[in-house]
Amino acid sequence: MIIKDIYGKDILTSDNYIALGSFDGLHLGHLSLIHKVHEEAQKNGGRSIVYTFKNHPRALLNKDDAPKLLMDNNEKAEFLEKCGVDILYFQEFNKEFMEMTPKEFIEFLINRFNIKGLIVGFNYKFGYKNMGDTELLKELQKEYNFKLFIMEPCKYDGKVISSTRIRNSVEDGKIYEAYKMLGHPFRLSGEVMHGRKIGRTIGFPTANLKYDKNFILPAVGVYYTNVKVNNSIYKGITSVGNNPTVEGKTLTIETYILDFNKDIYGENIEVFFIKKIRNEKKFNGVEQLKNQLEKDKSFAAHENYVSSLRI
Repeated sequence: MIIKDIYGKDILTSDNYIALGSFDGLHLGHLSLIHKVHEEAQKNGGRSIVYTFKNHPRALLNKDDAPKLLMDNNEKAEFLEKCGVDILYFQEFNKEFMEMTPKEFIEFLINRFNIKGLIVGFNYKFGYKNMGDTELLKELQKEYNFKLFIMEPCKYDGKVISSTRIRNSVEDGKIYEAYKMLGHPFRLSGEVMHGRKIGRTIGFPTANLKYDKNFILPAVGVYYTNVKVNNSIYKGITSVGNNPTVEGKTLTIETYILDFNKDIYGENIEVFFIKKIRNEKKFNGVEQLKNQLEKDKSFAAHENYVSSLRI
């Protein structure tokens, strides 16, 4: 188990309020829990705790069965610190924890964290084989005398926002839809590595991203992005695809950064996907490709920067 106390305080010395969930992506539904736990802790002189899993539960039985990530644990920690959360607790999901009954789990939280308030989503499940739910929490609330807050679902376009729905949107290339449900753009980060360097021969040098294969990837296509390089934000055109015009064989994520001409090989950058510009297309040569890239550049130049980046 990893305990991360953001402000270096003893966990057990005050009345604490805890939000429970997986929190992959920290979408608008998750943020309603985060804001509530922060609000209740401040109002009652306690501290706010977010309790989540270090690893996905499905990975315990079959590591290949775990869904691709929207956000890793380091990103969660950075994001939640900015939200004012006092304590972030990553629980290792192992066999012992998996076999814990719902009641044993709640007793563990109360004894370990001195819990006075519990914040969960409307469809929260917990304990062995997910036998615990919000109805059981209402019963346990009376037995153990803690406050219980069950948050209503957040919706987009009339449907409940969930991490699964957002993953599907990203995979389908519906990046703007994912952005609206997350409340912030979907992000990929990684080291800039050397590629085939064909772009620079036609005036469009690109940053070739070494991406983490544990993350969900956007559908093949060309996207308007914002790019963070050394704490500065630039507009970008990001291609996710196989570069069919130049006989590419492997999937690459390459970004042309507007108004930028520095050598950033070996440096880490962050690419924030905002909206899809077009599908990938095989052109009849590099000159036709260059003409299209000029149009893509013009599109990106006229787009606004996004103010809700996770920076």
